[in-house]
Amino acid sequence: MLPVEQSCYWLASRQGYNPSAPLTEKVDADYAVVGGGFTGLWTALFLKQLEPGAHVVVVESSVAGYGASGRNAGIVSNSIDHSHALAISHFGKPEAERLAKIGMQNISEMEEFAVDCDFERSGQLQVALKPGHLEDCKHNLEVANEIGLAGYRMLSREEMQAEVNSPLYLGGLFVPGGGILNPIKLVDRIVGEMKRLGVVIYENTRVNRIGDGVLHCQKGDIRAKKIVMATDAYTHHLLPQLLWRFIPLYDYILVTDPLTAEQKEQIRWHHRQGMVDGRTFFNYYRLTADNRILWGTSEAVYYPPNKVDATCDHSEHHYRTLKESFAKHFPYLNGMQFPFGWGGPIASTTRLTPFFGTMNGGRVIYGLGYTGHGIGTTRLAGKIMAHLALSKDSELLSLKMVTDKPFPYPPEPIRGMSVAAVTRSLQKVDAGESPNILLRILDKMGIGFSS
Repeated sequence: MLPVEQSCYWLASRQGYNPSAPLTEKVDADYAVVGGGFTGLWTALFLKQLEPGAHVVVVESSVAGYGASGRNAGIVSNSIDHSHALAISHFGKPEAERLAKIGMQNISEMEEFAVDCDFERSGQLQVALKPGHLEDCKHNLEVANEIGLAGYRMLSREEMQAEVNSPLYLGGLFVPGGGILNPIKLVDRIVGEMKRLGVVIYENTRVNRIGDGVLHCQKGDIRAKKIVMATDAYTHHLLPQLLWRFIPLYDYILVTDPLTAEQKEQIRWHHRQGMVDGRTFFNYYRLTADNRILWGTSEAVYYPPNKVDATCDHSEHHYRTLKESFAKHFPYLNGMQFPFGWGGPIASTTRLTPFFGTMNGGRVIYGLGYTGHGIGTTRLAGKIMAHLALSKDSELLSLKMVTDKPFPYPPEPIRGMSVAAVTRSLQKVDAGESPNILLRILDKMGIGFSS
């Protein structure tokens, strides 16, 4: 298997990025951010914007965007929670309305920033493959109307087929507001702006441990007044005490060769929406700027005990099932080649939204747990953690997502057994069975397991 730098479409097609030099000395800083993904980069950028005179540094163990930020699908959701219905379930209707408004404003601000990042505000299609999925789409439409979101629209089978050609589609729901982008171009855009403002980034610099206000790295140390942990699924490598709040998982993605002119006519997809089907373990997919199909699965895998490293970057099982599902969706694309395939780590919380907090008397700030919805939410997380680090007030700090912690996961070996049991149960639901007692109990508790 190729290393992820070559097997991930976004990383392999990266143009003109020159990593910054690693840390080789002792450095003093006002704010040190650990992690060069979206969360860390946005946090550093907002720190510098809010306090221009501050010395802000970012430390990344590989290169910026190497983790989930450079490996995701590049589909921008319009919701901060996994759905607006879940936001109501988790936080109540008033908070769901507030989250919806903040989420839409956040996407508009990001679109304005994401110059040359292939950002298309094409919206999203939620696709029904079974009659029950149509009912779910209708429910999502009702929820959108309930919290004041305009532009949602049910699509009949004929309308859905006119958008994207697949024999499996029974109809669906158009969801406005979000879209698609090139995530690694967005990473590079943030890095460029961050450096322009004077933020220093040390790449290929691994933090070995965190002392009292000090990041102890391979060939140097950074002493900082505040340390921001923006390491998401890798967080337990440095802060194992947070592990009971999240579980590290891996999602897998394939990318095809570019569609020919004839194939583009066959598939239609003229409006280039991001897409997701109605199953619990759903496929998510989109077109790239050069008209490849990115095809991913939310059937995330857990590698016990809480494993996150390069050995998880590929899964032949997932690649095989992805190709099988692709063939069912688009049988007329038989013979399509998939030159890119990779996995990416995500941190999942039981409520499917991130959580935030401080440690060591407020000197360490953390935020993680995007559960596959990180592109938009990480920008908000950056604002939240910048304000926490600066002790500045913000309306975002009063969000229940910030003030309340998710229900914890159990430790090993119960953790691994629980994930396996829930996965089997959800697979049976997708195969047509009714939810069993385990899933009904978890649903009552507002706990989810799909990315």
